[in-house]
Amino acid sequence: MSSSILEYGKEGVLLFICICIVVLFFLKNLTRYFAMYWMTVIRANVVKDLRNSMFNKLAAQSLGYYTNERKGDIISRVSGDVAEVEWSVMSTLELLFREPFTIIIFMVSMFLISVKLTLISLVLIPISALIIGRISKSLKRSSAKGQTKLGELISTLEESLGGIRIIKSFNAENHVKKNFHNQNREFTRLQMRIMRKRDLASPMSEFLGSLVLTALVWIGGNMVFDDGKAFTGEQFIGFVIVFSQLMRPVQGVASAISSIHKGLASIDRIDAIINSEVAVVDKPNALNNVTFNENLQYKTVEFSYADKLVLNKISLEIKKGQTIALVGPSGSGKSTMADLLPRFYDVQGGEILVDGVNVKDVEQKALRRLFGIVSQESILFNDSILNNIALGDVNPDMDRAVEAAKIANAHEFIERTENGYHSNIGDRGTKLSGGQRQRLCIARAVYKNPPVLILDEATSALDTESEKLVQEALENVMKNRTVLVIAHRLSTVQNADKIVVLEEGNIVEQGTHAELVTKNGLYNKLVKMQNL
Repeated sequence: MSSSILEYGKEGVLLFICICIVVLFFLKNLTRYFAMYWMTVIRANVVKDLRNSMFNKLAAQSLGYYTNERKGDIISRVSGDVAEVEWSVMSTLELLFREPFTIIIFMVSMFLISVKLTLISLVLIPISALIIGRISKSLKRSSAKGQTKLGELISTLEESLGGIRIIKSFNAENHVKKNFHNQNREFTRLQMRIMRKRDLASPMSEFLGSLVLTALVWIGGNMVFDDGKAFTGEQFIGFVIVFSQLMRPVQGVASAISSIHKGLASIDRIDAIINSEVAVVDKPNALNNVTFNENLQYKTVEFSYADKLVLNKISLEIKKGQTIALVGPSGSGKSTMADLLPRFYDVQGGEILVDGVNVKDVEQKALRRLFGIVSQESILFNDSILNNIALGDVNPDMDRAVEAAKIANAHEFIERTENGYHSNIGDRGTKLSGGQRQRLCIARAVYKNPPVLILDEATSALDTESEKLVQEALENVMKNRTVLVIAHRLSTVQNADKIVVLEEGNIVEQGTHAELVTKNGLYNKLVKMQNL
C-alpha cells in the first residue's frame, strides 16, 4: 500500500479502493441474485413434483384406501406438509451448499496458524452440536404432532362445511364450534411449542459458540504466556478472529439442520402417501381392449371388509341385454357386488369374467369403458353442465351432450338456465335441485354410451315428481343395454328379467317378480313390508 501511495498518490489509491469496494459488492449481490434465482426454480419444481406424485398415487388408489383415511388429513398433507417442506427444507439448501465451503476454508486457516488450538476447538464444537441435535430431534417429534393435528382440524372444517345444512337444522352450531375451537387451541399450542424450539436453536448455538470461544481464549492466552516465541500474540489474535468468523457458518448450518428436522416430520407424512401400496393394479401384460358380447359371470366370489365377510361364494351370470336387479336388506352386499365389476375393489376369492376373460387380466381403463354408473348420491363438479355431462372427454361433443340430455329428460331445464349448457352448476351442483342433479348424472352415463349400466339406488333420494322424471329417463337409458339395478324400492325392479335376493352376503333367492312372490320367501316378505 505504501509503494502504491508513492506511485499513484493518496487520491489515486483511495479511488482504487473505492472502485474495488463497488465491484466486489456488485459481484457479491449479482452472484447472490443468481443463486436465489436458481434456488427458486429448484424449490418450485420440487414442490410441484411432490404434489404431482402425491395426487397421482391418490388417484391410483382403490376405494378401500379412502375408508381408512380422513379426507381432511389427506388435504393437509398435499397442501400444508408440502408447504412445510418448501420452507423448512428447500429454503435451507442454499446454506447447506454454501456454508460447508466457508467452514473448510476457515478450518484450513486455523490449522495453518495452530494445529493444537484447532484440535482443541474440534473437541469442543461437537459438544455444542450434540446439544443442538437434541433440540432438533425434539422439534421433529413436535412438528409431526402439529401436522397430524392440522389434518384433524382441516377434516373437521371440511365435514362441518359439507354438513352445514344438518348442523343448522339440529341447532348444533355451538357443539361444532366448540369442537373446532378445542382442536384449533390444541393445534395453536403445538405450533407455539414448535416455534419456541425452533427459535431456541440459533441463540443456543450462539451462546454455546461463545463458551467455546471463551475456552479457546483462555487456553490460547496461556499458550502465549507460557511460550510467546512458539505461539505469538499476533498468531493468537489472528486465530481468534478466524475462529469467530467460523462460528457464523457453523451457526447457520445448525439453524438449517434444526429447520430441516421440522420439515422431516412433513416429509414422513408425504412419504406415507407416495410409498403407500396400491391394492388394485394392472398386470404387466394386461389386455388393453375388451368387448362385451355374451355375459358377465361371478364365479364363487368372496369379499371381506377387514374381518367382516360381505360376499360368500357368490355365483351369478348376467347375459347381454338382461336387466338384473339386486335386492335385500342393507349390508347384504348389493353395492359391493356392483363395485367389484369395474374393479373398484379386487375379489379375494373366486373370479369375475367378462365374456370368459378374468377382469384382473384387463387394464382398469379398458375395463371401466364397459360400465356407466348412476349412484344414489349425485356426484357433480363445480364446472359447466357440458363438462359435467362429458366428464373425461377432452373435447366435449355438444350435439352428443344435447342428445344425452334429451334421453335423460334434462334438456328442458338446461335450456332454462342462464347460459344453457355452459352454465356453472356450483359446488357439487348446489345450483340445481336433487332431481335435476340426478338427471345430469344419467345424461353423463348416456354420453359415455357404455354397454353395461349400473344403477345404484338411483331414485331413492328423490321426491315423487323428480322420481317419475328420473325413472322415465332411466327407462330410456336401459333400452338395448345390459343393466344391473340395486334397489330398495321393489316397485322399481318388478319388470327386471331376473331379481337376485341377497342376505348377509349370500344369494338366497333369484327369479322373476312373479316367481319370487309365489315362493313366499325373503323377497315376498320385503314386498309385503313395502306394501304395508
